[in-house]
Amino acid sequence: MKIVGNHKEPEITFHATAENLKRCAAFNDEMIKFQKALGFSGFLPKGVYHYKTHEEANEHWDQCIINKVIQKYKE
Repeated sequence: MKIVGNHKEPEITFHATAENLKRCAAFNDEMIKFQKALGFSGFLPKGVYHYKTHEEANEHWDQCIINKVIQKYKE
C-alpha cells in the first residue's frame, strides 16, 4: 500500500454535515466545468469493461481522458 500526502477522509456519519455537502457540491461543479471544457459528457466509450486490478482500470480511465483532451485540441 502506498500512502501519499496527509489528507484524511471525512468521518462517515449517519447524518450528513454541511461541510461535506459543500465539499461534494464544489467537486461536482469542478467536474461539470471539466466536462464542458472537453465538450463531452462522458469519457469512456460504451461497453462493458472488466479489469484484473484497480490500477488497470485507472490506467484505462486516464487514457480515455487523455485521448479526449487530445481530440478536443486537434479540432
